[in-house]
Amino acid sequence: MIDHNQDRAESGLEQQLDGFRLTTAEIIYHMPDHPGLLQSFVWQQLDKAPEFPRLRRFLDFWARNLDGKLHTVTVAHAELITAGTCRNATFMATLH
Repeated sequence: MIDHNQDRAESGLEQQLDGFRLTTAEIIYHMPDHPGLLQSFVWQQLDKAPEFPRLRRFLDFWARNLDGKLHTVTVAHAELITAGTCRNATFMATLH
C-alpha cells in the first residue's frame, strides 16, 4: 500500500496505478480589493475521484488563508491511464 503522505516521492505512474488521475479545477473567486469582480485560477494535479482529497485540501487552505472568497469551482478529470502520444516532426530548423 502506498503512503499518501509521501505523494511527492511517488512517480506519476505509481500514483495512477493507485487510482489517481489528472484533475483540473477552474476556481473562480472574488478579487479581494474589488469583490464585485471575479478572477479565474486553474489548479491541476493528480488526484483521486470522487473524493478529490488534494483539491479539497487546497480549497480548505484557500478558504482559511486567502482573502479572495471562492465563487465557483469546476472540476474535470481523466478516467483512464493513457499512453503518451508520439508525433513525427514535420519541420526542423537550426538557428545560428
